[in-house]
Amino acid sequence: MIDLRSSSVEETHTIAAAIAGLVRPRDMVLLVGEMGAGKTAFATGFAKALGVHGDDHVSSPTFTLVHSHTSGRIPLHHADLYRLTSLAEVADLGIRELLDMGAVGLVEWGDVASEVLGDGLSVTLEADDEDEDVRLITVAVDGHAWDTRWEMLKNALRSWTLR
Repeated sequence: MIDLRSSSVEETHTIAAAIAGLVRPRDMVLLVGEMGAGKTAFATGFAKALGVHGDDHVSSPTFTLVHSHTSGRIPLHHADLYRLTSLAEVADLGIRELLDMGAVGLVEWGDVASEVLGDGLSVTLEADDEDEDVRLITVAVDGHAWDTRWEMLKNALRSWTLR
């Protein structure tokens, strides 16, 4: 587990970019956090780092459930599971199948369906009680997909690591 501190939206974008720089096709990144914790801000920085064009606006796909962005170095499927009420609904989205075709998945509220989505990187964002601009971010992994990249990820995130 890696514990980080972001002091601004821009820093959250930069942290997301550092992680995006190490993703590979078929990677799943689950975004965890309460409403307003910064999941969509993270997604914006992540998508930009993948090279998603600026005119391909990244927003929370709450009502469409999945936004697909194909303009970057790896296709990105950004999902929001907030409105779904069952694991069957999550499975019906076919996110894992989209990744099997060479894409990366970024799933907001992904922790509620991790058993359906499978192994991946989990990024938990929490607002700091004392400073509304600060986010405490925890990066963890479930499974072995990041075993060979874990040290690189720790190095890439070193600037924001809590000591």
